[in-house]
Amino acid sequence: MIKRPTPLNVFDIRKFKTPAPHLEYINLRMSYNLETAIDKWIKENCKGRYYIGKTVTLNKENVLDPRLLKIGFENTKELSYFTLACPLLKYH
Repeated sequence: MIKRPTPLNVFDIRKFKTPAPHLEYINLRMSYNLETAIDKWIKENCKGRYYIGKTVTLNKENVLDPRLLKIGFENTKELSYFTLACPLLKYH
């Protein structure tokens, strides 16, 4: 758990408000309270900048699928760490 304050946290610029093109992304199926729980896990276990928000994409049948959560990290290593270590992902 990160306990020392960082400039990104102090100035509240760690979390992107819109998806940036330079981030590395992963899409997850939405379930109840998943966005809040993942946001908390990222704040406690990662250091860099990130984005989390709902997104809409086309599924295999070319039908809009509005139940996806888009998560992006500025540092590719943090995306790898997130996919391997986040306990919330074992149910997806």
